[in-house]
Amino acid sequence: MQPFLDAMPAAARNSLLALHLVLWGLLAAYGIHRVHLLRLFRRRARPAARPDPPETWPRVTIQLPVYNERYVAERLLDAAAAMDYPAGRLEIQILDDSTDRTSALVAAKAADLVERGHDVVHLRRAARDGFKAGALQHGLLRAKGDLLAIFDADFVPPPSFLRDLVPYLNEPDVGMVQARWRHLNQDYSLLSQAQAISLDGHFVIEHAARMSGGRFFNFNGTAGILRKRCIEEAGGWQWDTLTEDLDLSYRAQLKGWRFVFAPEVGCPSELPVEMNAFKTQQYRWVKGSIQVARKLLPSVWRSRLPLPVKIEATFHLTVNVAYVLLFLVSALAYPVVIARIEAKSLLFTVVDAALFLTASIPALVYFAAAQRATRRDWRRQLRFVPFVLTLGLGLAVNNTRAVITGLVGGASDFQRTPKFSIERRGDGWSGKRYRSPVTAWAGVEISMGLYFAWAMISLAHARLFAPLPFLLLYMAGFLYVGLVSVLHAVRRA
Repeated sequence: MQPFLDAMPAAARNSLLALHLVLWGLLAAYGIHRVHLLRLFRRRARPAARPDPPETWPRVTIQLPVYNERYVAERLLDAAAAMDYPAGRLEIQILDDSTDRTSALVAAKAADLVERGHDVVHLRRAARDGFKAGALQHGLLRAKGDLLAIFDADFVPPPSFLRDLVPYLNEPDVGMVQARWRHLNQDYSLLSQAQAISLDGHFVIEHAARMSGGRFFNFNGTAGILRKRCIEEAGGWQWDTLTEDLDLSYRAQLKGWRFVFAPEVGCPSELPVEMNAFKTQQYRWVKGSIQVARKLLPSVWRSRLPLPVKIEATFHLTVNVAYVLLFLVSALAYPVVIARIEAKSLLFTVVDAALFLTASIPALVYFAAAQRATRRDWRRQLRFVPFVLTLGLGLAVNNTRAVITGLVGGASDFQRTPKFSIERRGDGWSGKRYRSPVTAWAGVEISMGLYFAWAMISLAHARLFAPLPFLLLYMAGFLYVGLVSVLHAVRRA
């Protein structure tokens, strides 16, 4: 240990410690923002009675964007056809860009539904321009409905979905109503548990807080209903970002449309159970949010919106920058420990601890509050909350890449998340087609985990035990994500 200390000049040591505090200070700012969201959530207006049904139910088009979904497409169509809605007021559009036998399955199911009296249209495009956004825009131009209900292939909407949500659009300034995502396979694995808890926080806390506080929030691309005129006035579906739903949401709200979140209405969905598929989904969401920030934050700040709305939009659209900060903090962790030992500064230790707690404790409370608001067994779920943060650390490599590529700009290829119809423990996926390949970046994640293992051994040999629990979190996160990526790829092979 001493050679490392002797090799570090005082100026370099002080600069390193200062950089470390700046990074944790920025992370602490996002932690304070979570406290603000929790405050808005606690002060929210409690759910009022559901709006009265409309005197005349409006015509609705259900849009089902499908691309190579052989394992779940028929399940989705059955759920759409089972929707409880007045006869003659419902159209089902299958927006099918598939290149495999999914199209044949969909065509056969659509023909069967037509014979049973359903209004089903199977739309195919010559080219997959614009990916999902292009398919939705293609369907928009042909939709009969004034309202558009959109469901991704991994969702199973309940029969009451339309009757529950359509009344929220009675008020003419409401452009979208979003249901809360529920999870078909939350108990499948540790990975699915962590995803479910993270998504619950996004919906239950963030959406409710932002709507209650009069801030912008977003349609999540599925399990919601949009007014056709809202989409058209916002400029239609655009595909210059990977998150067309977030992009449209901000453009629509900048035009004055009001969005509504209905947390009491849940729509079950299938969580990714394979690590590489999950990382692909995360990469797309993170990169897309940064692309939307580059595209629309200037318009938000030039608008006449209230300052709190502008500030919240900035936090909302840039929150994934925290992954870059986490990656840098991780990479510098061991040198910082060495520099701290040499500095022997009580002030640095106090400030560092305060920033760490400010960044991390609000995240734990945020996830716990979401579980308490949604589950009767929320105390049981609390045991998984620390792992959500560990998984977030492990995703730092994958999602830092996404942030950087989102900032750099350029064309974006839409990488779909494979679905395997996994609904309960014991359902298998390894023998099924579709895969998200493991990349060389899994090696970087494993290397980061081994780096922390070496750092822990070095510190333990020097009898410096205090930093070990923190380094253990880093090691566990990176090794879990990296090794499971490789193991799942091997299992598929």
